[in-house]
Amino acid sequence: MLKKLLILAGIVGAAALVVKKVKASSDERALWHEATTAPDLR
Repeated sequence: MLKKLLILAGIVGAAALVVKKVKASSDERALWHEATTAPDLR
């Protein structure tokens, strides 16, 4: 039983790290897009 809980905790932890990394990558991409596009001066 304890072994199953540890495995489940490991899977949940790994999934959380992946989600965090994907979000950080997306945020950085959005920041670069904002920084490198010409301002809209209309």
